[in-house]
Amino acid sequence: MGIYLNPGNDEYKKAVNSEIYVDKTGLIAFTNRILNTEQRNICVSRPRRFGKSMAANMLVAYYDKNCDSKELFCGLNIADDESFERHINKYNVIHINMIDIISRVSSMDEMIDYLQRRILWDIKKEYADLDCFDWNDLVEVMSTIYSEKKQSFIIIIDEWDCIFRKFPDDYDEQKKYLDFLRFFIKGKSYVALAYMTGILPIKKYGEHSALNMFDEYSMTNQRELAEFTGFTGEEVQKLCVQYDMSFDNMKQWYDGYDLKGVQVYNPRSVVMSLLGHDFDSYWTKTETYEALKKYIQLDMYNLKELVTRLIAGESVPVNPNKFQNDMTTLESADDVLTLLVHLGYLTYDFYNETVSIPNQEVQKEFINCIEDGGWEPVMDAIRSSDKLLDATLNGDEKIVASMIEHAHQENASILKYNDENALACVVSLAYYSAKKDYLIYRELAGGKGYADMVFVPRNGVNKSAIVVELKYNKTADAAIEQIKDRQYVEGLKAYKGEVLLVGINYNADSDSVNYKKHECIIEKIRIQ
Repeated sequence: MGIYLNPGNDEYKKAVNSEIYVDKTGLIAFTNRILNTEQRNICVSRPRRFGKSMAANMLVAYYDKNCDSKELFCGLNIADDESFERHINKYNVIHINMIDIISRVSSMDEMIDYLQRRILWDIKKEYADLDCFDWNDLVEVMSTIYSEKKQSFIIIIDEWDCIFRKFPDDYDEQKKYLDFLRFFIKGKSYVALAYMTGILPIKKYGEHSALNMFDEYSMTNQRELAEFTGFTGEEVQKLCVQYDMSFDNMKQWYDGYDLKGVQVYNPRSVVMSLLGHDFDSYWTKTETYEALKKYIQLDMYNLKELVTRLIAGESVPVNPNKFQNDMTTLESADDVLTLLVHLGYLTYDFYNETVSIPNQEVQKEFINCIEDGGWEPVMDAIRSSDKLLDATLNGDEKIVASMIEHAHQENASILKYNDENALACVVSLAYYSAKKDYLIYRELAGGKGYADMVFVPRNGVNKSAIVVELKYNKTADAAIEQIKDRQYVEGLKAYKGEVLLVGINYNADSDSVNYKKHECIIEKIRIQ
C-alpha cells in the first residue's frame, strides 16, 4: 500500500461508518461500463462540499488491487450489478488530491517534478523487479508496467482545478499543468479510467483545450451522473422519516438544484440539518459570503438588475457556452452567472437555458451580500415585506397600494420603470418574506390562463391563499375580473379555505392625473 499508488480503502470506510451514509455506489456501475473504452476519461465538476472527495475515495476503495473491499461493498447497490465481481480490486489506482500537492510547492515546475517523483517512489516499491529504461520518467515506467505485466491503471485526480485558484492570472503556469495532464493521460494504453473532480469544468485555452479526450459532467449538464451529484428527493425523504424531520422544510432550505429534471439537494447541509435537528445555513457557512459578494457587486454587464430579479425569485436567461471555465475571464453577465452556477450559488435549467437561486439557504447568502453597498432600495422593499403581507391578509388596500408604489419608485434606477415585467419583479421583492410561509408561483396555470402570482400556504401554515393579478394602464377592478373570468383559483388544486384575490394596477400614462400611481383591490372567496 502506498501514498499515491494503491492507497487502500481506509478513507471510504470512514464515510460508510458515518452515522449518515447515502449509497452512491451506482456511480461505480457507470465507471465499470466505460473502463477501457473511448469514454474512459471523465471530468466531474460540482460545488465544494458536494461529495467530490467521497466519490473519489469510493472509486479508490473499489478498484485498488492491493486491498480487499468485497465486505465493505457487500449490501450496497453496486453489489447487485453484474459487473461487481469482474472489476473489484483488480487495478492499480493512482489517487492524487491536488490541494495536497499544490500546498507543498511554489511553482508549476516544482509541482510537476514533485508529483512525478512521489508517484515513482510508490511504483518502485511495488515493482522492484521491473526492468525499466528510465526510472525517472513516469510515463515511461507506467507504459512498461502495462506492456510487461499487462496491468492497467485507474487515475483519480481530486480537486484537479485548484491550480487555477493558486495561479489565477498566470496563464503560462496553467498551460504547463494542462500539458502535463495531456502527456500523462491522453492516448496512453495504461489508462483504464481517468476520473477527475473539481469545481470548474476543464479550462478552455484554444489549442490547450487539449484535454479534449475528457467527457465533462458539470453543473450545467451532469448528464448520466445527475443522481450522484447530491442527495435526491427520494433519499432525503427517507432520511427525514428516519430522523423525524419535516421533508417540506428540508426541501425549502436545501433543494432546488435542477440537473436536467433531477432535483438535487445540498448533501452537506442535509447531513448537518439532520444531525443537529434544525434548519440553518450550513453549506454557506463553510466559506465567507465575500466569495459571492465579489461577483454580484461587479459594476458591469447590468448585473445589478439581473441579481435583483434573481432575488425576487425570477429565472434569468443565460448562455453558459462562452464561459472560459476560470474565475477571472469574465467578459459578460453570462460568464458571471455561469460561474455562480459552478460555485453552487445558482442552478441552471438546461431545457429553458435560465438560472435561478436554488433554495432558502442560498437566498439568505444573496441577502447578506447586498445589505450594504448601493442596494438600499432592494433591501428596503425586503425589510418592509412583513408589513406588506400583513396588510394584504388584513385586506388593507390603501396600504398595499402605497407600499408597492414606494417600492416601485425606489427601484426605478435598477429596473426599467415603465415595464410590466419590472412591476412583477418589484411585487415579488415586496412580498419577499412571504416565502417563509408560502410556496410562491409565477405564471401559474389555472383555469383558462396563467395567474401572475399565486401564494399557496406551506404545510402547517394557517393563512389564506393569495392570487395576484397585475395590470398596466388599466384598473385594479379589471385585474379582479380577470382572476374570476379565467378561473385562476383552479390552479390551487387541493387547497381548501380562504383565498384573497388581489388586483394591482399601475398607471403609466403620463397624461393622466394618476400618472405613476398604483391602486389595489382585495376580495375574499372561499374554496370548499
